[in-house]
Amino acid sequence: MQRVHSNGRPVRARLARLGTAATLALIAGTATAQEMTDVGTPRADTLIVDMLGARVSNPTNMNMYQQGVILGQGLHQLALSLLWDIDTAAGEQIPVLADAMPEPLNDDFTRFRVPLKQGITWSDGEDFTADDVIFTDQMIRNTPELAFSAAYTDVIASMTKVDEHTIEIETTRPTPRLSVVLGSVIYGNSFYVVPQHVWEGENAATFTNFPPVTISAYEYSEHDPNGSWFLWEKRDDWQNTDIGQMVGEPEPDYVLFRTYGTEERRVLAMANNEMDILTDISPQSLDILLNQNENVRAWFPDFPYANLDDPCERGMHFNTAVAPYDMWQTRWALALAIDIERASIATFDGMMRASPLGVPPTEVLQNTYHEPMTEWLTEFELEDGYKPFNPDFATEMAERLRSEGIDNIPEDPEAQRELFGVGWWKHDPAQAEKLLLDAGFTKDGDTWMTPDGTPWTITLFAPGGFEVQSERLAYAVANEWTQFGVPTQVQPMPAGAFFTAENAGSHEVGSYWAAACAIIPDVFVNLEGWHEDYIREIGVPASANRGRYANPELSALIDRLREVPPDHPEITELGTEILKVLVEGMPAINMFGTSKFVPVNETYWTNYPTAENYYEGPWWWWSNFKFITAQLEPATAAE
Repeated sequence: MQRVHSNGRPVRARLARLGTAATLALIAGTATAQEMTDVGTPRADTLIVDMLGARVSNPTNMNMYQQGVILGQGLHQLALSLLWDIDTAAGEQIPVLADAMPEPLNDDFTRFRVPLKQGITWSDGEDFTADDVIFTDQMIRNTPELAFSAAYTDVIASMTKVDEHTIEIETTRPTPRLSVVLGSVIYGNSFYVVPQHVWEGENAATFTNFPPVTISAYEYSEHDPNGSWFLWEKRDDWQNTDIGQMVGEPEPDYVLFRTYGTEERRVLAMANNEMDILTDISPQSLDILLNQNENVRAWFPDFPYANLDDPCERGMHFNTAVAPYDMWQTRWALALAIDIERASIATFDGMMRASPLGVPPTEVLQNTYHEPMTEWLTEFELEDGYKPFNPDFATEMAERLRSEGIDNIPEDPEAQRELFGVGWWKHDPAQAEKLLLDAGFTKDGDTWMTPDGTPWTITLFAPGGFEVQSERLAYAVANEWTQFGVPTQVQPMPAGAFFTAENAGSHEVGSYWAAACAIIPDVFVNLEGWHEDYIREIGVPASANRGRYANPELSALIDRLREVPPDHPEITELGTEILKVLVEGMPAINMFGTSKFVPVNETYWTNYPTAENYYEGPWWWWSNFKFITAQLEPATAAE
């Protein structure tokens, strides 16, 4: 296998670190002294992680600010860092490159002071200082070609240096959640601080940032030129990093992000102990793994196995700037054309929690929004007086699964709602047809014609070979819409093309999720992204509101939410009103919370987070993965 070494460290120097016996074994072409990986590292010292997003088509572009660049090969999770990140177990943000949470300097929440951590160095030995943060600010605002630039300058007015490790920030409007704007509460954040001494003089719109100078505990080592694996090595000066200061020395000397391709090959790799962490497989594959390898663990030790509290729910997201999806009747008709029970079983054997709202049905949010809004959902009417909500979905789903021989289905209706959700929309093709006819659609035999007289077909964009739940859900929904009479073709796409299409608005409908994420009762993080401020012309990348949904009532509610501090009692009230408006307009058909089957292998590493060891959620693809990595322990230590 050809390897690319771009960190300036000769191969023989890296081998020297492995010890004489391992080095001789490698030179001789054997690994009798110590088991080695196929990329030349000791297996017992290497954490191997399934690479979300599958193969990286352009592996030597690691510019995190360019459109379509993939970061899930370890750059985002291990090598970069943010001002503030999320402690998922505690449900609160923590300062990382920042040394504290933002200090408001006025009552309007438009001026803040932020201290930065001292003693942090970049992987090339240069100090991390306020100059790097200020440079990053200037680079973003002075490079309008970056998709993030317009959204960033819409909120951040200026950054100024107070001293080497203190900055002040001014915002264009009251921003009580500055740490949310510039830090992570779910997957990550677009504001990555870059090293001034590397990026200065480069055009951020074209610079490839390869090999990357990193700031966290791991640095780039090598990669497969075909983009199927990337090796990261623990820095010699790990003490001078966020992880070194906050957690201590990570045990893995190497972290290998790789993909084996299809789900079958990925599952086989874990069964054969060639993989330690998998990201997203089907329940059928989990059954195979649990039967083939006694060291494989799921989030729960038994039913329902999957973690049901993923903060991004799945569904069908419309481009409301293109006909006929610019009409609410179209969107609602397509929702009522879906048999949710059938879609659930076709996707993940019914192991899914339904959600009719624009936030995921995690335990916290279901108690905060879904349950309290059930009465409103039940009484909600479309313009013709039709009530579309079915509050009995959970009971019906439980009965269906029990009749099919599924064990451990709860009998208690309340427990059924906890497992399957508070309800969803009725499957009512007749009402769907009525909505379409009222909106100007016609039928030519069995063929639906759009109001402009052309045959109606749908191309449904879906992840290809990654995010298995969204991919399978796309095929399930395509089947439902085709049966309804609208021929629907699924177009699976690699990660770069998939997300670029959504950002640029070149999709009709997509099996997406980013606009329906939340993790705490303050649902500002992603619901704020529905504001009209973010709408861009089709073809122009949008940093949020990628469905181009224009709703003045919704934007006005978001304006109010922007001004309210995150601990204000009005938060839940405003969140509820925003969710009601999203139900009425249906810019996305929210369908299910994400059931994450993300197993781990304890052959080489232990102390993974699980339901019984909940120090972090199992979000291997998030920016806070570095905190999980730093707490893993060698399996040999437990012997």
